Amino acid sequence: MEYTSGSVQDYYALMKPRVMSLVIFTSLVGLILSPSNIHPFLAVISICCIAIGAGASGVLNMWYDADIDRVMKRTIGRPIPSGNIAKSEALTYGLMMSFGSVFVMGVLINWIAAIFLAFTIFFYAVVYTMWLKRRTTQNIVIGGAAGAFPPVIGWLSTNAPLTIEPVLLFLIIFLWTPPHFWALAILTSNEYQKASIPMMPNIVGSQSTIKQILFYSVIMSASALLPFYLGMVSVIYLLPVCVLSAMFIGASVQLYKAKTKEKIEIYSKRLFAYSILYLFLVFTFFLIDYLYMKYSWELLI
Repeated sequence: MEYTSGSVQDYYALMKPRVMSLVIFTSLVGLILSPSNIHPFLAVISICCIAIGAGASGVLNMWYDADIDRVMKRTIGRPIPSGNIAKSEALTYGLMMSFGSVFVMGVLINWIAAIFLAFTIFFYAVVYTMWLKRRTTQNIVIGGAAGAFPPVIGWLSTNAPLTIEPVLLFLIIFLWTPPHFWALAILTSNEYQKASIPMMPNIVGSQSTIKQILFYSVIMSASALLPFYLGMVSVIYLLPVCVLSAMFIGASVQLYKAKTKEKIEIYSKRLFAYSILYLFLVFTFFLIDYLYMKYSWELLI
């Protein structure tokens, strides 16, 4: 295949910007919730490093998965399979961003956060992409840890110690990933089958996958309530998140009760779309609760 000179848009697309935007937001929440102060300029650098590291992970993922991206309808338009960027260029681009983001994080922020960032890139690019994805139906369950680390890195970038709070942020995203991704996998099961990727729906079937979605929806919802019971947040967070979680479980139950292929596809699509909104809103309410508690207390003083 002949490759043309990739445009700025192509290189940007390699970084998986939609995934990167969620990484940026969750890492920002982790940074803001931290009890330690960080200079605003350093905070911006920290978030940029996390964003570039996440983008690097996406690039390395697309570099390694170029063969299966050419097979799947959902991914055939990506920069490498479409012929806009050569694999060698993508690899160089991904490695440069990986080392650059970790180095800048270490030198300008701190090396603990940098080590976590390096491990996150390694986990997504090597453990998930190169090892788990093509070998086990639990690929997204274990691999989901990579997407759950950003708020922890944001927290650590302020030099705050690793406590239960960032672990709870990690847990919510980690348990959110399977129902979110399996809802999409149900819709693209045939594509994964064609690419020989052992995703849950095309190995054990949609019904077994839906049961797993419901299970993870319940324990994820429980994990989203833990911050209140452990004293991390107030009812300002608890009440709306209870409603959001009940809606998530409701959407999963609706999918579980679907009998026809058409309805399964409809409810899978709805659950996938809602899952993105759910995570964004849960982390938004972390911020709202934090700001309310901080400024209402300052007003009392």
